[in-house]
Amino acid sequence: MSGAGFLAVDSGGSGLRVVVGTAVGDGSGPPGPRGRRVSGEPVRTGPRGIDPGHLLGQLLPMARSLAEETGVARLDTVVVGAAGLATLGDALRAELPGALARELGVRTVALAADAVTAYVGALGPRAGAVVAAGTGLIAVGTDLSRWRRADGWGHLLGDCGSGAWIGRAGLEAALRAHDGREGGSAPLLARAEECFGPAEGLPGRVYPRSDRPAVLASFAPEVAACAADDPVAARILRSAARHMADSAAAVCPAGGEPRVAVTGGLLRMGDPLLVPLGEELARRLPQARRTSAEGDPLDGSVRLATDLATGSLTLPSDERMLWVTSLPSG
Repeated sequence: MSGAGFLAVDSGGSGLRVVVGTAVGDGSGPPGPRGRRVSGEPVRTGPRGIDPGHLLGQLLPMARSLAEETGVARLDTVVVGAAGLATLGDALRAELPGALARELGVRTVALAADAVTAYVGALGPRAGAVVAAGTGLIAVGTDLSRWRRADGWGHLLGDCGSGAWIGRAGLEAALRAHDGREGGSAPLLARAEECFGPAEGLPGRVYPRSDRPAVLASFAPEVAACAADDPVAARILRSAARHMADSAAAVCPAGGEPRVAVTGGLLRMGDPLLVPLGEELARRLPQARRTSAEGDPLDGSVRLATDLATGSLTLPSDERMLWVTSLPSG
């Protein structure tokens, strides 16, 4: 079996994605990822925030089987990128490192907000800003001395410009048309009734749902489909682009030539959103260099693990964004 290796984890709304690899080459192969696993069960949250026991119950069997299959003898470094870490991660920080040391012999553990792993996956260790836009939305930036975040406050208080935000705005325009109020959209009303049934019953099909943000976001592609011919839908997407650019500007370093990238499922909406987004980013951040994301949050976890294992991590530490702890050996 080969020597010291790493375990990189992306914990999000669709479950766990896990990679085992080595940071330096050895006789059994080059450095980099060697094997991966996927769990379709999202980690639970409860009164204590993200549940460490539930995460470990999924992660440990995957880590052990991957280490065996790939010939990685020791998992010295673990990076866990977790959705909600900034606000729900106290129990993880308190319990996960010690459990990983006992169970796997880990020596270094990093816990990262999923926005940070999205950032590192997109830009690597460079100064700039990343907007992660899907059902929700958060922007993260760094000048390599500290992290900044904007939005990510959830569909009731924020996530402005997200899929849930676009979908909610589209359904509001549909109901305005139903009522005969100004600002309504007959095309969006027709599509809303195709998706959800008669307009009068829409609140009862949305409000009680525990997955309300996803339900709202499911209507966002309908808004994009109407945008070419419906000025109301086009204005919604322009407003979403403006919100996204506002969040990017709030976290982007002021000096130099920072890079800016947008990641996430909202990019699949295509030109109806991406064209106004490009215009708004150019207006708000003329000094920034717009770039395509190099990778996704799991790639970001792998990059963090590799840099930690080789002692080359240059990104700033922050208890709620990127927290690194060393554990006693033995």
